[in-house]
Amino acid sequence: MERRIYLDNSATTHTDAEVLQKMLPYFSEVYGNGSSQHFFGREALVAIDEARERVAKAIGAKPTEIYFTSGGTESDNWAIKGAAHALRAKGDHIITTAIEHPAVIQTCKKLEKEGFKVTYLPVTEEGFVTAKQVEEAITDKTILISVMSANNEVGTIEPIREIGEVAKAHKILFHTDAVQAVGNVPVDVVKDNIDMLSMSAHKFYGPKGVGVLYKRNGVRIERFMDGGEQERNMRASTLNTPGIVGMGYAIEKAVRDMEKNNAHIASLRDYFVKEVLANISDVRYNGTTDTSRRLASNANFSFEYIEGESILMSLDLAGIAVSSGSACSSGSLEPSYVLLSLGVPIELAHGSIRFSFGKDNTMEETEYTLKKLYEVVARLREMSPLFKKFEGEQKYV
Repeated sequence: MERRIYLDNSATTHTDAEVLQKMLPYFSEVYGNGSSQHFFGREALVAIDEARERVAKAIGAKPTEIYFTSGGTESDNWAIKGAAHALRAKGDHIITTAIEHPAVIQTCKKLEKEGFKVTYLPVTEEGFVTAKQVEEAITDKTILISVMSANNEVGTIEPIREIGEVAKAHKILFHTDAVQAVGNVPVDVVKDNIDMLSMSAHKFYGPKGVGVLYKRNGVRIERFMDGGEQERNMRASTLNTPGIVGMGYAIEKAVRDMEKNNAHIASLRDYFVKEVLANISDVRYNGTTDTSRRLASNANFSFEYIEGESILMSLDLAGIAVSSGSACSSGSLEPSYVLLSLGVPIELAHGSIRFSFGKDNTMEETEYTLKKLYEVVARLREMSPLFKKFEGEQKYV
């Protein structure tokens, strides 16, 4: 392997060095249980409360509305199941989209087995859902709307504020999976009319294994785990003090440096996209070309005549880490349901690769990746019987 280049920042980012330094004392020096009454416990609780304030400030919330979890998946499960079960006497209908993260899709499917009805809204070929679609799907039994802030595979930024206005007007709870958005685009839970929001620290250069569910004060949901009285008696479990401390500093730094980071990341991504489209034939850029409505880090392509997994493994051998879809679904041989929902033909969906840039990537790494990608695509197509059969033809309409 010649070198190592990481272009899978949508799956996870590394823990920022400054964030790690802030965390270290809470592994061995300030190691008390934040629920204990003695000095060691109080010392840890002070750090937890400070982190809670940092997270709240980053999204325009109150500290009392922040609940620490193990990550985005738990937060999504808690928000959706907790609201559905708490409000079942009022109604049994949930509205979401066809391109949500599996943590939302699978949670909704579990609720369907319990008798709940779920509407999975279709999206445009660029990956957008509209507030009008949401409003038209509302019934007198609708109790929850859950729409992601930004898609993990194609980077589409959804019109959350408009959807939040619809939910508020109809007095329906609005949850958003903001795992890809927080730290990467501005989020304001008050202005966006968000009742519940999920986030995960490892998406914005914080540690893995810690996340947050924002729940607006007054919103009633069932508690997630039974046991102790942690998190204001809403989520039992000893708090992960080092992770929580890291999350607080990571989100503070991510929001502070967002404009600078996005300018750098977008410059790499935009150059990369331009060069791929100019130098590789029969390639489809998935998602929107409107950079103001797409995460700065995201570039998702489908390459005709070849498998995405083959591209991924070939780039991996060249020291370049990318993804053939969501990291949570990468063990599946099925084509991406997100791309299929965008109308990407199944053959093309099989040939898709996601490149996701981060704040520490360089133009030199981008150039090297382009060089290797050209070589990989050319080699794999030379081996492909489909390429030889359809070369130069418009195979898909």
